[in-house]
Amino acid sequence: MSLLGRFPALAGVDLDVAAGEVVLVQGSNGAGKTTLLRACAGLAAFGSGEAEVLGHDLRKDRRAVRRCIGLLGHATFLYDDLTVADNLTFAARSAGVDRSAAAEAMARLGLDGRLRDVPAGKLSAGQRRRVALAAVVSRRPDLWLLDEPHAGLDAAGRNVLDEIVLDAARAGATVLLASHELDRAAALATRTVTMAGGQVTGGLLVPREPIHVA
Repeated sequence: MSLLGRFPALAGVDLDVAAGEVVLVQGSNGAGKTTLLRACAGLAAFGSGEAEVLGHDLRKDRRAVRRCIGLLGHATFLYDDLTVADNLTFAARSAGVDRSAAAEAMARLGLDGRLRDVPAGKLSAGQRRRVALAAVVSRRPDLWLLDEPHAGLDAAGRNVLDEIVLDAARAGATVLLASHELDRAAALATRTVTMAGGQVTGGLLVPREPIHVA
């Protein structure tokens, strides 16, 4: 159970996710999808229960998992005074990967032209979304946590995102994807779980090499 103040934002979540899976988390607004992703990223405190992500016990140390995950949320987490290239280099270095990962991410997201030297604060909303996605790619995470990832992207950007998600899963990464765009997201997913009232109310459990939240 994850607590926000005294309110149990997650209560009754029991979910095992295996390496290489793309799991779509669906549910209405307020169901707990964003909180679940933030909890897996070590950004939300647990009041009770168990939370193990990539072998790290988040009840004991929520920071331990952060170098291994990539979170794409509603906020872009970009530094407005840094250029696109500098933001992505920082993302790679903070995850302990080679800075060449930043160059590869820029190329894949079409950011290696005139945009590479533009400060993030001067980008359009759609461009910032591409850079935020590139920052996740730069980290080469073992666990991808994507909250409404298609939002703000044009058609070409959405197609690139889909390719990135599938490539990550083929390489053995795990993807948790929360979305209201169910048709598009379901086409990427190997499994769908449903949340309501802070609980997982539907979806099969996979105990093989799990990421475990209970």
